[in-house]
Amino acid sequence: MKKKYFYNKDDIMKILEAPEKRAKKIIKDLNKELEEKGFLYYDKVVNAKYFNERYNIE
Repeated sequence: MKKKYFYNKDDIMKILEAPEKRAKKIIKDLNKELEEKGFLYYDKVVNAKYFNERYNIE
């Protein structure tokens, strides 16, 4: 399977078994954290490595 560098709402919904509204909020919140740390980010997706670190997923 190809390694993903970014997760969209569908990926997060599948990983966390979360509803769409919650997945969108997670992306928004994590991107805000990245922005505050001075990192670049893209709307509607979140950095997969950062997501995995924050949610303790290996």
